[in-house]
Amino acid sequence: MPDAAVAIIGAGPYGLAAAAHLRRLGVDLRIFGEPMSFWRSLPVGMLLRSNWTASSIAEYRGALSLDAYCEASHRRLETPIPLDHFIEYGDWVQRRVAPDLDRRVVTSVGLHGDAFRLTLSDGDSVRAGRVVVACGIASFARRPVGFARLSPELASHTSDHRDLSRFAGQRVLLVGGGQSALEAAALLHEAEAAIEVLVRKDRIHWLHGGKYQRMLGRLAPLVYAPTDVGPMGLSRLVAAPDLFRRLPQPVQRPVARRSIRPAGAAWLVSRLQGVPIRLGRVIRTARPLHGKLEVALDNGDLRLVDHLIYGTGFAVDISRYPFLPRELARAIEQVDGYPVLGPGLESSVAGLHFLGAPAARSFGPIMRFVSGSWYASRALCRSVTGGDPLPPVQGQDRV
Repeated sequence: MPDAAVAIIGAGPYGLAAAAHLRRLGVDLRIFGEPMSFWRSLPVGMLLRSNWTASSIAEYRGALSLDAYCEASHRRLETPIPLDHFIEYGDWVQRRVAPDLDRRVVTSVGLHGDAFRLTLSDGDSVRAGRVVVACGIASFARRPVGFARLSPELASHTSDHRDLSRFAGQRVLLVGGGQSALEAAALLHEAEAAIEVLVRKDRIHWLHGGKYQRMLGRLAPLVYAPTDVGPMGLSRLVAAPDLFRRLPQPVQRPVARRSIRPAGAAWLVSRLQGVPIRLGRVIRTARPLHGKLEVALDNGDLRLVDHLIYGTGFAVDISRYPFLPRELARAIEQVDGYPVLGPGLESSVAGLHFLGAPAARSFGPIMRFVSGSWYASRALCRSVTGGDPLPPVQGQDRV
């Protein structure tokens, strides 16, 4: 017999949501990982772009919601929500749904008879009937291939830095026009780095900060879902993953692109005043020069900088998960690095599920955001048990 019916790898929003709903149905499970580990690696001072409801883990109403956390902890959070406050909320969820969290690292997952064997960092192993991969995107940082030879002292990714104040007084060139790039630029500017931003596109998309929802008033929920992903109308479509996955790919692709195109929060505009932002520019070459980096742009301009930071986002490729051996990764049906998933977010390898960003190609862009944990955890429950858990009354301690 397996040691557990389900093993969850990852203790971020998706792993915790899965644990919460499975345990409400009495499923025997083990969960592994450091709580909120990816979020702890992000730069100090960051704020969540998502609105209040969409920042809730597992459910936006009920015992695990942000509202329930504020009531239980006697706290009042402001929006946009500071990253460190969100981590504290995640820790609170973890203590409620996974007090037995095993913080050991899963180093390998393999098939072993009619079950899976998980090898842990201390050499121990666990057998499970199903495995749920909820490991987030830390392994998927997109780094331009042409600059892979550059030393990390000269070039890095936004996800490599917890404290951007280390660049105070330095000249930094940052590439990217999405939220993570623009917010990193604001933090660098506030840390008194000499920051310049290069954006490949000819414009930056700024989010409206809820302006249209306020204009629509009580009618807003008709065209905007509480998941807070996508523009008016499309928000409701991408909030229904079972519907989205049935759309033909020629329809899915433009809907997904429009829903998650690179954009910056409206509250960044004032913080970026005085920061040079060059539109329609890309880097052609970069080479070390006397301890600095000489960067040549596509228009022939040169920059001599102390550091180059890629705010180029993340590209899903499940073969980059270090615990997936090559033979198992090859057995999983994939398209462009994404696993092809069926009901319950189950892959072509029976009993192996993927939650979060790897599920985005099959279930839509909502899987890239915290609010996607609401659907994913319930869909997983239906696959594992055939049941769909109802949340307990807000304020109760049980899950």
